[in-house]
Amino acid sequence: MRAALLTQQGTPFVTSTTVDTTPFTDQKPGTSGLRKKVRVFQQTHYAENFIQSVFDVVEGKDGATLVIGGDGRYLNREVIQTAIRMAAANGFARAIVGQGGILSTPAASNVIRTRSAIGGLVLSASHNPGGPDEDFGIKYNVSNGGPAPESFTDALYARTLEIDRYVISDATGIDLDTLGETQVDGMTVEVVDPVAAYAECMEGLFDFAAIRDLIAGGFRLSFDAMSAVTGPYATEILERRLGAAPGTVVNGTPLPDFGGHHPDPNLVHAHELYERMMGDDAPDFGAASDGDGDRNLIIGRGIFVTPSDSLAVLAANAHLAPAYKDGIAGIARSMPTSAAADRVAQALNVPLYETPTGWKFFGNLLDAGLVTICGEESAGTGSNHVREKDGLWAVLLWLNILAVRRQPVAEIMADHWARYGRNYYARHDYEGVEQAGADALVASLRDRLATLPGTTIGDLTIAEADDFAYHDSTDGSVSRKQGIRILFADGSRIVFRLSGTGTQGATLRVYIERYAPVDGDLAQQTGDALAPLVAAAETLASIKSHTGRNEPDVIT
Repeated sequence: MRAALLTQQGTPFVTSTTVDTTPFTDQKPGTSGLRKKVRVFQQTHYAENFIQSVFDVVEGKDGATLVIGGDGRYLNREVIQTAIRMAAANGFARAIVGQGGILSTPAASNVIRTRSAIGGLVLSASHNPGGPDEDFGIKYNVSNGGPAPESFTDALYARTLEIDRYVISDATGIDLDTLGETQVDGMTVEVVDPVAAYAECMEGLFDFAAIRDLIAGGFRLSFDAMSAVTGPYATEILERRLGAAPGTVVNGTPLPDFGGHHPDPNLVHAHELYERMMGDDAPDFGAASDGDGDRNLIIGRGIFVTPSDSLAVLAANAHLAPAYKDGIAGIARSMPTSAAADRVAQALNVPLYETPTGWKFFGNLLDAGLVTICGEESAGTGSNHVREKDGLWAVLLWLNILAVRRQPVAEIMADHWARYGRNYYARHDYEGVEQAGADALVASLRDRLATLPGTTIGDLTIAEADDFAYHDSTDGSVSRKQGIRILFADGSRIVFRLSGTGTQGATLRVYIERYAPVDGDLAQQTGDALAPLVAAAETLASIKSHTGRNEPDVIT
């Protein structure tokens, strides 16, 4: 360890320390940055190594603006203090930080874009649980506000394997709670209201007057913030600006451990909201968001809307909101997301892009103006207003549609299926399985891809089988091995994919889809409609023997 004394014109002496270090071999970023257990990040030099590697790869950082914020989970404030001190030592001129270290992921994207920042550090493990024994994460978003592309994360990983030093300011006790500007070794630290700019952005996109009228007329809603970052945003927008009753937002205070709950907005972890919406005195509309505010759950009175269906409905009705009144340029969806949005794109005569999982793949399409609305089956939807998925954005677009159409959610869904047909859809998650078994399952499928077409399983005949590869039309990049697709002659499909968002073991995701045309049976229970495909997935992949699991941990 060696100290350096620096001077800058017009500023007092600035001190920083160069710390000798050695690489960690496990810092390869996943779908959205580096996610590990808190205790891994608490290792000496671990977070510093990764942050320094980010800064070493960033070009043009001298004199630039950096955004820093997170979802408030355990270790958030400590790592933000470290990140600010390292940014000062690495030559950034300004760090914009959310008050208390809080910035939802879409709000961070908005700040990066509106303040012309070079990029931002987003401290979150998204929908993963928080606490001293749970998960933490860091990702870098680039100047368009979106997650770093693979070219950056590949260079970042390479740097983590050779790093031998990091630099950090000797400043301590940086105030994250007082709005305004302070100096940290010649770098301006600007603490901003984490909610204000985002709320103003939303007010510019949607017809708040129409939504206020809807609510004033007796329309009731319930939003579960899951003790995560979206609580302050939802309280400001839904209760204060739109006039929803106090208490509309439940679990609205962000907690370091999310109240001991899993902040993933699905029917398992948001079961209280589901039960409320299925009750005799249910509100008209229910929604939830996740740990960092980029995902959403939509439930109408007596009806759950799958994320794939929600994407399709939002795209079909986006013109009802002021920001999209002239129509949309196109739709993008991740490959595992159902094809419901494809039929909307065809009806609107706009292109549909199928990408790998990971919001970074949508960024190029949005920047090129090729699409306006994007979505993933994992409850992420968003538009060209930022370069991240945005949970509250989806909720507000739903409310705008409801305010204009004045129909219950169930009626809107019935109308949609009557026009486009219905994609029965479910995702089966097998979490924390042994990596070797998961890898063997995928390898076995890959080895048999060429021989599967023509195979019959029960009443299902396999028409095609492949390992999805994506060719990006905007930059020419190619992403291979993005998920194994089994396509059946009747239009049904099964997709097998290992997820990159877990922190322990492997997560196997099996996506199951069956299309019923307009003149088909549109009123089945999803489980009944998909039962033959669930059985076919087991026959094809021997899930039980490879994972040791008799059933999935979560079905969404």
